[in-house]
Formats: sequence, C-alpha cells, structure tokens
Amino acid sequence: MGCFPCFDSREEEKLNPEKASHDRKLSSPVASPNLSKLSSGADRLRSRNNGQPKRDLQLPKDGMPAANIAAQTFAFRELATATKNFRQESFLGEGGFGRVYKGRLESTGQVVAVKQLDRNGLQGNREFLVEVLMLSLLHHPNLVNLIGYCADGEQRLLVYEFMPLGSLEDHLHDLPPDKEPLDWNTRMRIAAGAAKGLEYLHDQANPPVIYRDFKSSNILLDEGFHPKLSDFGLAKLGPTGDKSHVSTRVMGTYGYCAPEYAMTGQLTVKSDVYSFGVVFLELITGRKAVDSSRPHAEQNLVTWARPLFNDRKKFPTLADQRLQGRYPMRGLYQALAVASMCIQEQAAARPLIGDVVTALSYLANQVYEPNSGHNHRASGNRDERGGKLLRNEEGGGSGRSWDLDGSEKESRKETARMLNRDLERERAVAEAKMWGENWREKRRQSAQGSFDGNNG
Repeated sequence: MGCFPCFDSREEEKLNPEKASHDRKLSSPVASPNLSKLSSGADRLRSRNNGQPKRDLQLPKDGMPAANIAAQTFAFRELATATKNFRQESFLGEGGFGRVYKGRLESTGQVVAVKQLDRNGLQGNREFLVEVLMLSLLHHPNLVNLIGYCADGEQRLLVYEFMPLGSLEDHLHDLPPDKEPLDWNTRMRIAAGAAKGLEYLHDQANPPVIYRDFKSSNILLDEGFHPKLSDFGLAKLGPTGDKSHVSTRVMGTYGYCAPEYAMTGQLTVKSDVYSFGVVFLELITGRKAVDSSRPHAEQNLVTWARPLFNDRKKFPTLADQRLQGRYPMRGLYQALAVASMCIQEQAAARPLIGDVVTALSYLANQVYEPNSGHNHRASGNRDERGGKLLRNEEGGGSGRSWDLDGSEKESRKETARMLNRDLERERAVAEAKMWGENWREKRRQSAQGSFDGNNG
C-alpha cells in the first residue's frame, strides 16, 4: 500500500465533531432480511431489504462518507495513561494498522483496546479516517464498537471495546497443547454471527459497504464467543445505480482475496462472500488459508479442498481432525455445501451473504451433542409440541416460527447430491435454491396459519 500524506485541514474537520460542517444523515436501523432462498441472487443485488429503509452513507465529492463523528475524542496523554505508557505488559497484538494494547480509561474505568497507527506501516492516514467514519456510521451487534479516537499532532489512535477472547485466528491455529479446540457448535455460531455482520454491511448500508479484508484475524470474539468484525480501514463503498462493481487497487490478504478481484481490481459484494467462504473453510477444517509448513499441494486451503468436494467418502477428511469425529455428518455436508458455493471461481455463482446467513442460522440452531450419537436442536429454540423452530427477528418483539422437520431429510439428500456432482454451477444453484424454498414455504404456511388463527 502506498503512503498517504498527513491530514489536511478538511480531514481534521471530519475528525473533529466541533468543526465538522456536514450533517449526519442516517435512517433508523432495520431488521435483518427475512428467510429467503439460497441462490446466486444476481437479480436481487439491487434490493434485499423488501422495501425497508437502508442506513444511508452520504457521499461528498472525494468519495468518502460525510458525517459528524459521534465517537469520543481522546488526548494522547489519556491513552498513554490508560495503557501504562504502551508497556509490553499491555500489548495484545499487531496488524497492518499498528500495535494494539489493552487499557483502562481513567475517566470511566472501562477496559478498552487501543490501536496505535504505525507511521511506517502498511496502512496510513486515509485508512485511519475510513475506519473512524465507517464505525461511527455503522452499528450492529456483529461489528466491533468504536469508542473514540485520538488525532493529536502526528498521533493516530483508535479506541475500541475490549474483546476478551481475542481473534478467531487465536482459537483455530497454532494452539498450545493445553488449549481445547473450538467445538462444532461454537464454530457454527461464530460463522453465523460473522455472516450477519457482513449482511448488515452489504444489505443495510446505502450504498453497500464492501469489507475487503474479511479474515479470521479480523473476527474478534466477545464473551460466549460472540463474533464481531473489526479493522475497517480497507472498507470500500460499493457500486451504486447501474454500476456492477467498483474499480480499486487490489488490497487485502493473500489466500482470502477473490480471484476476479485479484486479477482485475473489480470489487463487488461477492468478493466478500468469497473471503467468507475461505474463513468458513478454516472453521470446518481447522487449517490456515495459506500454510507454507504443509506439503506444496496442501498449502492453499481452497486449492486443497476443492477436489475433495467431489467425493463424498472424503468429506470426513475436510473436518478438523482435532474434533475427533465430534460433529454431525449431516451438518458437515450442509456446511461444506455452503462453503463450496461461497468459493466458486465465478462471482455470479456465489450466493448473496443474506442467503448464507439463512443457511448458517439454521445450522447454528442444530446443537450437536457428542454423547447422544445424533443431532439435536437447542431446547431453548424448540417448541415443546415439536416440529417448530422459533426465531426472533432482529429489532422485532414477536417470535416467528416455521417447521423444519420435513426439510431436514430433504436438505440432506439435496446437499449430498449437490456435492457429489462436481458442484456444477447451474446444478449447485438449483439444488440450493430448492433447499431454501422448502424452508421459505414452511415459514409462509406457518405465518399464514398464525394469521388465520389470530383472525378466527
């Protein structure tokens, strides 16, 4: 990445809420899109919110969002005190932006994570500004919360909520012998939550926000392994109107970058879907996206995994060996179906992230109990009368339900068939669509039954 000059007076105004002259124009948050069929979704890229308002990001002439920054401003001295002068004992890790420290704000006692820009590092002032603006405008349970920033002189620091469990990468790779690997249920919940964060960026921001650096080290984990996306310095506003893509410098992380973006610089939301597919494969396999310590044919995760999708007998080979077989075979088939569609070489063959959320929300609600020998739903989500899975829509107060029992056997057959036929584009899309349509029809019937009962 090239270097960027220091902020000029206009950039400083954007970072200072007392000087900023633009109004923040946001609509109210909306609920996540309803359950929909899993498809390539090219015809639905233009509208995914069923007529609901989106969160608008105003675009000034320079292509950056214009807004008053709601985040708190900190003096450098405050953050130095909070981190004990950035001592080694407070050090948490290091990334493209710079070093990250744990701290405690003297004014409130809140524990925070403080990122200090490395002026000689890969990311510069523009990335700092992008991150401040994006996280000030966008708020979701699966996005890390920006508390504030410091722009004193040449100092550039970001202050976030502290995520006590570190990153997903910390729990997947290079584990010490005494550390337990993540169990299957936790992996599916993390995948579903991370997908919801992407769904918010793609479907509820207007124009859509392309994350551009989705990887396991950028997924931070709160208590209970609740995932939140972090590091928005490379985020890009997506195409608007009749445009199908935005053209930009190729940036991101090797191993996670979508092939069409790497070759042409043409960026779409489907580029993020590919990156999500790589991370989901990391969760399933326990392998790194790129691992130079493995034999040459196994160093790239996607290259190694793709041939194995064609042989059902080799599916267990794709499961993390540290799980020691403690996973549902049906759940593994369905997870592999989702991952394989996300990493399709042709962007048009990949599903929209909203459809991925649909599939993963279903998988995350199927709680696997190793000692039972078969798959169970979480009792908290199970209607006592059986046959119904309850789901509270985000932002809504009433629970909605639909019957998934009938579709479980069917989806198992469809998923196995889909993976056994070389994952042809048309067949994969058609079969996954059938799976999603079964869920949708059950939900529609259930909703209609509830409506008729209430009006009877």
